[in-house]
Amino acid sequence: MKKILLILMTFILILPVKAEEKLAINAKSAMLLEASTGEIIFSKNVNEKLEPASLTKMMSMLIILESIDSGIIKWDDIVTVSKNASSMGGSQILLEENEKMSVRDLFKGIAVASGNDAVVALAEQIAGTEENFVALMNKRAKELGLKNTVFKNPHGLTIEGHYTTANDLAIIALEIVKHEEVFEYTSIYEDYLRANTSRKLWLVNTNKLVRFYDGVDGLKTGYTNTAGYCLVATAKKNNMRIIAIVLDEPTSEIRNKEVTEMLNYAFSQYELGIAIDENQVLKNVKVEKGIIESIDLIPIKKVTYLKKKLDQKPNVKYNVAIDKVVAPIKKGDIIGNVKVQINNDYETINLTVKEDIKKITFLELLGKKFKLLLG
Repeated sequence: MKKILLILMTFILILPVKAEEKLAINAKSAMLLEASTGEIIFSKNVNEKLEPASLTKMMSMLIILESIDSGIIKWDDIVTVSKNASSMGGSQILLEENEKMSVRDLFKGIAVASGNDAVVALAEQIAGTEENFVALMNKRAKELGLKNTVFKNPHGLTIEGHYTTANDLAIIALEIVKHEEVFEYTSIYEDYLRANTSRKLWLVNTNKLVRFYDGVDGLKTGYTNTAGYCLVATAKKNNMRIIAIVLDEPTSEIRNKEVTEMLNYAFSQYELGIAIDENQVLKNVKVEKGIIESIDLIPIKKVTYLKKKLDQKPNVKYNVAIDKVVAPIKKGDIIGNVKVQINNDYETINLTVKEDIKKITFLELLGKKFKLLLG
């Protein structure tokens, strides 16, 4: 009997360990995914509610970027710093009450140095008060379908009832990376604020992987005594963007090491394929009342899929459904859709046209008919 047990134990010990099982072993929660598809490569306790520390600023940054897109604020707007913003503890860019700084520099202070004072200054500029901005954060969280997230402040300093999950942070990250301009700031390793003044401040990115891992260009670090060391990192190689998330790591060194291992695993084992390209002509259709008689339809975005490098390409099928095309039409107008099937997964993408189509005038119509008569 003892001999049988010994054989069984030996057999168990020599069983191969899956590579995924070696990832993020020290993190309380972790997630690894590809950005364009949202495909999850690895996950660990992704719905456990945890303190996010300064990863909170990801939602703040998203709202700031969306506020710029909608015209509520502009990159070159000048913000006057309030007493409340200047009094923020923790990481900061040393703002003083009534100091004036551009939205661009304040955002840089958030993205690079994780400035609590900077994020509050922009929160007040957008929403009037810090409390109003937090309400916007929670409203946006609901719109994104975040079921396990509650924000109590825009910066992430410890407060009871302020929590999120790796899964919810992944959703926020997927939304942020749609804003390409964010990488102009999150990819900075070092820079200066107030460069030509007596209060010149040297900024060094809290995300060291920006410098030490090829392809990393964001997104956000976080740390408090109770939250541990957290990181949402993103890297792009070979047109594939990977997002790695770890929460509550014991040290910054272990955090960076485990995120590096996650990124290495993703880039070494997976690749991104294109099911339908963004400029691919899917159908040529007749245009009624147009200066031209027909037009090519293209998808509004490319459709990609994630696969292991050694796996076969998936089976891709698509079916086009179109509306009647009547001029005038502008580039970007929606003209039906295409339903794409990748193996057993489905995605529906809107179709548009490559160029504007003017409505034909009466004189142009007469001219066309005259040309037809001439053969």
